[in-house]
Amino acid sequence: MHTDKFTPQQNNYLIRYIDKVLIIAHKEATDQLETTLKEEGFNYEVLRQESKSEFKDFSRSYLCLLNHRHAWEKAAQADKPTLIIEADFVPVVGFGKLPLPFNPQQTDVGISWLYTCAPQVYHVSPEGYAQGYSTSAVAYIVNPQSATYLLELADEVTEKIGATKYSTWDSDIDKFLLQRKLKNYIPWRNYGEHGGLPNPEHQQNNLSKVHRADVLYGKLAFTPLYAVSEQGGTGKFLSVRLQARLKGIARLAVGRFLRPPVVKGSTTPVRLIRFALLRQLSLRL
Repeated sequence: MHTDKFTPQQNNYLIRYIDKVLIIAHKEATDQLETTLKEEGFNYEVLRQESKSEFKDFSRSYLCLLNHRHAWEKAAQADKPTLIIEADFVPVVGFGKLPLPFNPQQTDVGISWLYTCAPQVYHVSPEGYAQGYSTSAVAYIVNPQSATYLLELADEVTEKIGATKYSTWDSDIDKFLLQRKLKNYIPWRNYGEHGGLPNPEHQQNNLSKVHRADVLYGKLAFTPLYAVSEQGGTGKFLSVRLQARLKGIARLAVGRFLRPPVVKGSTTPVRLIRFALLRQLSLRL
């Protein structure tokens, strides 16, 4: 396990603080993911969306939101934080003993992403907890308070955008929770990979059709769907991971992960810069 000074306290394990893992699925196979969670000692539940006639005209993004909304309803009733993961998430080995990315005693936590897409870092505490931004809802932790607020976000999307139009609701989570005085956290490195195949709806709306983890905490527990033998096997895996690493390094180099105005306005700029640089200092694809 990584032991850099920016890794929060090593006994602050996920498995100690997560009430339940909710797996969001439709028709995807979840056997390998379930096996991994069992081996890590997690209590989990699969939330499999039913196919209903009224859903036939709904956009894929809205159907995804409905599935997450179901998870938020459950998380809002829990006593402890809930980990929500999509069916195509592939955790790293030892996932359960990775550190919680925020202080468990803190009362103003919103969302904590375990997998990030287009991440940014805003602030790093002396203990190594990093406030930041991410889009995507592949793997994240919420608590009862933040889950309740996210139900309001779902209602807002339904009212303002509707069920049939594409929406980037997952990009609005950070702003929505910040407006409610909560702080959002990103991990030191990604706790797993987004293993899904390209999403045509993203491409139709001028967005990148795929996103992958820019840097991983460790070895993946099983092969992502995009790299199974039918998709290209080991060669495809290495190619995808190399591209993801290079993209992450490029985002750092051009000031997208750590933006110059953030550094300029920080009272601890050296800590921010060290966090950003050391995060990418890994030989692992």
